[in-house]
Amino acid sequence: MEKVLSGKTPVNNDYYHHLGEDWLIANDDPIALLRAESKLKNPWVLETIEKELGEGSKKVLDIGCGAGFLSNAMALSKHEVSGIDMSEESLKIARKYDTTKTANYLYGNAYELPFEDNQFDAVCAMDFLEHVEEPERVVAEASRVLKPNGIFFFHTFSKNILAYFVIIKLVEWFLPKTPKHMHILRLFISPKELDKMNKLAKLKTIHMMGIRPNFGELPFWKSLFKREVHPEFRFSFTKSTLLSYIGYAKKMD
Repeated sequence: MEKVLSGKTPVNNDYYHHLGEDWLIANDDPIALLRAESKLKNPWVLETIEKELGEGSKKVLDIGCGAGFLSNAMALSKHEVSGIDMSEESLKIARKYDTTKTANYLYGNAYELPFEDNQFDAVCAMDFLEHVEEPERVVAEASRVLKPNGIFFFHTFSKNILAYFVIIKLVEWFLPKTPKHMHILRLFISPKELDKMNKLAKLKTIHMMGIRPNFGELPFWKSLFKREVHPEFRFSFTKSTLLSYIGYAKKMD
């Protein structure tokens, strides 16, 4: 465990540059798990925006937007969306599948967001913080571009031995196309660590909850047997944050 945590192997972010249409169609690739998760996460984000900020269009930034799973869902809900990523190939897919043609997709660095202060009602960093060496810088930038009382959404993986075996080792066995070092335990973030990052960035953590696969459902076991993600593979929210967790924080006045 100590060796796993202390090694300096870089995370494999090049994987996302070569997915192409597999972002949307592959079932034998770990990106299919991200698609399945988005069916749970996207509605929750949209509901939370309305609950906390009221009805109507909001200005939203999606950091590390990838192929636009969340960004395009928000655009469909009439929000004014910007998505930023350092994979131009992923951005091409996001633009292609933006049926509203209203989302603004930009190539850019999350450490230096190309926006002025206090621009957005909500900023999202979903499945992204575990892919950078300095997540605290991303959180600080998210806070900088948020309006006062704006919302910062996050989803990432917990740093513990169970998450290592399930998120990394089980997925590598389950889906043989999983690339090496797609995730690295030393870059996982405990809920306490993320709460500390939020506080340093003048964000107040409001809510955290876990996400887990629906282990007891037939599509889960069919997926394991076939070693591909069944179309009805589902995730659920849970009180436990041992594997992964989602939540939001508010920018303090």
